[in-house]
Amino acid sequence: MATATGESHTVTADEIREQYKKFVGRKIFFIFFFIALIVGITGVSTSLGSADLTVWDSYSSILRKPFPNTFESKYIFTLDDVPGSDGERLKQYLIDEYGIVWVQSAEISKSADGKITITGEGDNNVEIMLDERDTEKMTVKISGDIDPGHRVNDFKVKEVNGELHIHESTWLADVCVWNLRLPRIILGIVAGIGLGLAGAVMQAILRNPLASPYTLGISSGAGFGASLAILAGAGFVGGKYLIIGNAFVFALLVSFIILGLSSRKGATPETMILAGIAMMYLFGAMTTILQYFGEAEAVKEAVFWMVGDLNRASWSVVTIVSVVIALCTPYLLAKSWDLNVMGAGDETAKSLGVNVKRTRVTTMIVSTVMVATIVSFTGTIGFIGLVAPHMTRLAIGGDNRYVLPVSGLLGAVILISADLVARRIIAPVILPVGAVTAFMGAPLFLYLIMRRRREYW
Repeated sequence: MATATGESHTVTADEIREQYKKFVGRKIFFIFFFIALIVGITGVSTSLGSADLTVWDSYSSILRKPFPNTFESKYIFTLDDVPGSDGERLKQYLIDEYGIVWVQSAEISKSADGKITITGEGDNNVEIMLDERDTEKMTVKISGDIDPGHRVNDFKVKEVNGELHIHESTWLADVCVWNLRLPRIILGIVAGIGLGLAGAVMQAILRNPLASPYTLGISSGAGFGASLAILAGAGFVGGKYLIIGNAFVFALLVSFIILGLSSRKGATPETMILAGIAMMYLFGAMTTILQYFGEAEAVKEAVFWMVGDLNRASWSVVTIVSVVIALCTPYLLAKSWDLNVMGAGDETAKSLGVNVKRTRVTTMIVSTVMVATIVSFTGTIGFIGLVAPHMTRLAIGGDNRYVLPVSGLLGAVILISADLVARRIIAPVILPVGAVTAFMGAPLFLYLIMRRRREYW
């Protein structure tokens, strides 16, 4: 190797090893960076909403499920020891947390059914009783000087050795986090991983920077299937799975049509791209015709579905999507080296022992199954599969062993960030996240193109 002064320099094995460590270290850094970013955005997103929660409340509620002893809420008193030894502890808690100074000299009593009453002068009163519908909650009703009118809070009840121990209220945080916000955010994470990973795989096997689940017509097929169910009531399955089943089947159908048409030409990247574009226009036109003859309310519902959002999130949906992605991801990652070789051209890959046609078809099918599962529950969420792989390659290069996992993680970051914006930008109205991803992604994508100084394909 020639140096700047013109002198030759032989690169040693230690220098090559050191350069390789830096090369790999940068990619590992991005993996952990995006994981940390996902964790941070999750905490912030679960804390924002109509209920007043802090980020720590959110993290505590999330971590309390797997680590109940470590992240338990603060102990206040034991029900059996009130109004005995724990009566003063209860009064001090009310003074510190609520500023109810008058309870210090007020009388505290407990009825046979366990209801605790602290009675002060005038209308000052605190009542604490077990909730009739939820045995793990005590309702605290405060009235008097501290509040104009009446205020209701909750304590958490935990049974220890036959005694009811009362802790700081976590019921509200648990309901908001686990029942309302976390399913939506987790669905955003797994959907973002799947869309980002699928986009990276499709761009690699087709060697085309514009390849993505959206531009290949897979999302258009799912949109037509959903519109057929919403506008015409026709589908492959009935009941509550009518729309989901239609979207899934037609997304797969588009993929098989693309593979069938391209197989006549040897499943080359060019024919697959052209067939995908044809399918996008074909199913888009059929969707438009359905909407033209549909009723206004049904058309409105179909349009909202096609925009894409996370409003249909639930733990059952999260489970289904997560299982499919968990099953598909290892296979795609295992093929990352073959995708690297295919980047040099089909003939080169064949000479190195890669079965190009089989690899292209199988990875396309696996990616489509993953995307079809996601869009059947979320609707059409565009731009994630297109922009995430490009941003990844700009940051860490084109090695698919790292591009695939980082694209998935970056897709998750983009989607949950867009969902956070969609929920808060004009709260309490929640915008469709598909529109927000396109609105945020298009300028970012143009910026990346304009500043690119080298080819990375």
